Amino acid sequence: MEEDESHKPPHGHITSLAVLRTHRKRGIATLLMIHSQREMRRVFRAQYVSLHVRKSNRAAFHLYTKTLKYAINDIERGYYADGEDAYDMRCTFNESHDTEKLELHFISTLKLSSTRSMTSKGGITLMAKMHMLVTS
Repeated sequence: MEEDESHKPPHGHITSLAVLRTHRKRGIATLLMIHSQREMRRVFRAQYVSLHVRKSNRAAFHLYTKTLKYAINDIERGYYADGEDAYDMRCTFNESHDTEKLELHFISTLKLSSTRSMTSKGGITLMAKMHMLVTS
């Protein structure tokens, strides 16, 4: 169901985030999210970013709530094709929402060995993909 976006403030929506299973637990998803949030705010003046996550996806739920400070906005019953519910989550930007500070803290905790393993002879390998939508 499409919503009328004309009455909403400028915002972003993450439609998909995926990291290859072999490259998970290295902070790639966190960095992708931090960078995309910063650019949504800077370029599009987004006031918040939203996303949906399966209620059963505990790893993603932890990333969004604990690491990236998203809050549950609503629960969408039967959101997925298999009938599973989704959390409608939002991260609202305000003066205290400092993605650069979060990014610097997160990067400082990454291990050099993880960074090395993310490269190959031909340079950086493609490990993640992300789709996002910004509306105003």
